[in-house]
Amino acid sequence: MITVSAGSTLTLRCPDMETIPLICLAEAKAPFIADLPPMPVLTFDDPGPGVRRYGILELTSNAGVAWVEAELRGGLITVLGDSPTGVVQRRDSPRRPGSYPATGTAQVDTGADQRLVALAGEVQDISTSGLLLRATAGEDSPHLPSAILRTLLHVTMPWGEMTAAVSTVDQRSDQLRGTFEWIDPGDAKALAAFVLGRA
Repeated sequence: MITVSAGSTLTLRCPDMETIPLICLAEAKAPFIADLPPMPVLTFDDPGPGVRRYGILELTSNAGVAWVEAELRGGLITVLGDSPTGVVQRRDSPRRPGSYPATGTAQVDTGADQRLVALAGEVQDISTSGLLLRATAGEDSPHLPSAILRTLLHVTMPWGEMTAAVSTVDQRSDQLRGTFEWIDPGDAKALAAFVLGRA
């Protein structure tokens, strides 16, 4: 059973790159994400009852965080379609905090095109499904560039260098939280042993 609690913070990302923060006003439950009923939400950017906003909803539930197609209309957020994009970060994934040096290349969507930006920093929290990266892009900027789609990272772990492609779930200032889009099979095995305390 999927449960979205009252007070949960949701985020709707529209095709025009507008991001709309939402607060769920009532608990919603369903066997599957696609079956969730329309949920009443509070937003400070309510366009009015006749205006429809459509995009990708970052949905926080008891199962983790998922990205699904949704529409906002008249104070209700409605999940669309039968096939949500799936849970992208599970809260029950084994994880381990620390400080692991990392370098990599981020793919940034500028709207008109995409570009690659070099990053350097450290992974501060890692799990079997993803990580939290604190990094900068150099050029005397204390922040990451906005709209990072994915990042190819080389992380110095206790067993050696781990290479992984990370899809962005959320980013703020110099922090990026993401899930593993790809990870070397040997590194995946070593990481699982590490976060479970067996390495």
